Amino acid sequence: MNLLQETKYIMDKYDVHPNKRLGQNFLFDENALNQIAENVTKEDTIIEIGPGLGTLTAILAEKAKKVIAIELDPKMYNIIKERFIAYNNIEIINEDVLKVDISKVNLKQLISQEKTTSNINNVKVVANLPYYITTSIITNLLKTDIQDITILIQKEVAQRICAMPGDKEAGAITYFVNYYADAHIIGNVSKESFIPNPEVESSIVNIQKLDKPRVQVKDEKLFFEIIKTNFTKRRKTILNSLSTIANKNELEQILTKLGISLNERGENLSLEQYAEIANALSR
Repeated sequence: MNLLQETKYIMDKYDVHPNKRLGQNFLFDENALNQIAENVTKEDTIIEIGPGLGTLTAILAEKAKKVIAIELDPKMYNIIKERFIAYNNIEIINEDVLKVDISKVNLKQLISQEKTTSNINNVKVVANLPYYITTSIITNLLKTDIQDITILIQKEVAQRICAMPGDKEAGAITYFVNYYADAHIIGNVSKESFIPNPEVESSIVNIQKLDKPRVQVKDEKLFFEIIKTNFTKRRKTILNSLSTIANKNELEQILTKLGISLNERGENLSLEQYAEIANALSR
């Protein structure tokens, strides 16, 4: 039985109808699944977000030391709980990942207690993310101590996340990710690889968190507010868009001193330039 047949069998067995509101699309492409799990080793604890029917969970459980699967849908939770009842290295949590403090989901305790008695060295996140919560989850994950994140997301969003600041594809999320990490697309997945077929193509993205943020800022909240403000007002110059959060005369002086044209648009600035503006304003 191949993965397509297995997926259909499980859906029939449990009378599963994908929940559009929760963004449920079940991946059955074996090559894509193996790409997602490619860097998982027996030294790893994996947090899987949105395991669904457990197709990827089965691969992760064979490769990792432990899998912590976080599933919002109670029906899916019951399916994978029954499916993996014989596994002793899978923990399943029925919860909304956006309401879970991921940094405290057994991780610090797990590492401190088991590192001396087993070979767990790393905690990684693997996820087939619903498109409507992609940005929120990435934002939350990058604020934790997790160093390695592999996610399957909408291709257009993946390109934005992996763009370089200043590129035409860049958005506010580009700068946020680039501040914390390096991100790369490691594979693309067609619509026909899912049940049901989504309306868009998908990409697999790997995010490697840096040991420290790429630039130094005195006030992170202000730094990200400046970036967000600029990208919600892309048609305006940086001077006009930022005048809603800072004194315009002061902004003119700061931009001139930093060698940034008053007519420049925020989407063209580098991460370093945003850091310089934020640090100047924080004084």
